[in-house]
Amino acid sequence: METIILGAGAGGLTLALRLALRGDHVTLVERAAEPGGLAAGFAVGDTTLDKFYHHLFRSDRAIIALLNEIRLGDDLIWGTPDTSVLVGGKTRTLNSVSSVLKFSPISPIARVRMGAVVGVLKLWPHYQSLQDQPAAAWMRRWMGQGAYDKVWGPQLRGKFGDHADEISMAWMWARLHYRTTQLGYLRGGFQRFYDRMAELIGALDGKLHFETTATRIHPLRDKKIRVETTAGDLTGQRVISTLPTRVTMKLLPTLPTFQRRYEWGDAYGAHCLILALDRQLMERVYWLSICDPDYPFLALVEHTNFIPPAEYGGRHLIYLGNYLPMDHPLFRQSKEAVIAAYLPAIKRINPAFSLDWVGESWMFAAPYAQPIVTPEYHRHIPPHDLPIPGVYLANMFQVYPQDRGQNYAVDMANWLAGQLHERDS
Repeated sequence: METIILGAGAGGLTLALRLALRGDHVTLVERAAEPGGLAAGFAVGDTTLDKFYHHLFRSDRAIIALLNEIRLGDDLIWGTPDTSVLVGGKTRTLNSVSSVLKFSPISPIARVRMGAVVGVLKLWPHYQSLQDQPAAAWMRRWMGQGAYDKVWGPQLRGKFGDHADEISMAWMWARLHYRTTQLGYLRGGFQRFYDRMAELIGALDGKLHFETTATRIHPLRDKKIRVETTAGDLTGQRVISTLPTRVTMKLLPTLPTFQRRYEWGDAYGAHCLILALDRQLMERVYWLSICDPDYPFLALVEHTNFIPPAEYGGRHLIYLGNYLPMDHPLFRQSKEAVIAAYLPAIKRINPAFSLDWVGESWMFAAPYAQPIVTPEYHRHIPPHDLPIPGVYLANMFQVYPQDRGQNYAVDMANWLAGQLHERDS
């Protein structure tokens, strides 16, 4: 079977590896210069760092198993770094039962109530019972107005902006149900994982076309499919797109009925500014969610409060991250302008901070990084089989109630590869 896969992120690479191991002649098409998609990295000294912050949870079994399979599992670093929230100008740890019970911005009764509800959600397996309810209304009702105002509401607004009141409770359930306090990171960055996957696919006679963009998919009369790309035409018996649904639809002949139902919804882009500092910014905190108003970023992640600065030549690395509408002005600003805009906010977190602390800096942006998961969302999840025989879809819109994540892309790809193998047998 000749299979063409569009996109070399976690899903596309896993599909390519699984199908190649089963005998497919695989061709992978990726518009970037390297594999990895949204989880790709870049060089920092003698190692790599992810363009957008990533870590694993103990519950991420699919990707942990795959890392072990390709002999990178021993390089997973596990720890319990401090994850906190910024509320009332103070950094407050909020990652355990004891920290919830000590969370002074809300009353003692509200703390017990919030902790109890989080506990129930971690045990409750039936997200379907929550998917038609907006998280904002559900959490106000069950956790109370105080907990919502201080913790959950600011985080929903920070991530989803004007859509904050529309987000499905199933999305929030997935955030709380699966996450663990213990986190994992791949020594040397997750780019090592993607490079290893590409290497293994190549060793199985797979073809990888980087810096190549698919421009059109044509079904042919002989049950083959032609994919037009910026590097020439490719022909196969099967095409799997891991690109966003809306992008995939632009490559295909018009499918009015399908498009009305599934070319649906909105997504935000991701924006990250990364600074290499000559000293520590926050004393202990790895992940800081911003719950105070008027900050220009929604999270500050001090990566080197988890992975030691020695891994990066002594650099202290911080991410300043956002999810925003893809037409937001931030995506058009220069790195220097963004640094200048963020400087006062960083000083609010550490008043001693100055621009003199900054050595290198990098800025990255990507579209379609954060789907807007509303109560209507689950009715518009497309099937993997598209109406054109031999053309399949496998993207982040389909990992519901999750909305993204390396683990869920790997898990979906494993499942789809198994289904295709059964059909071919």
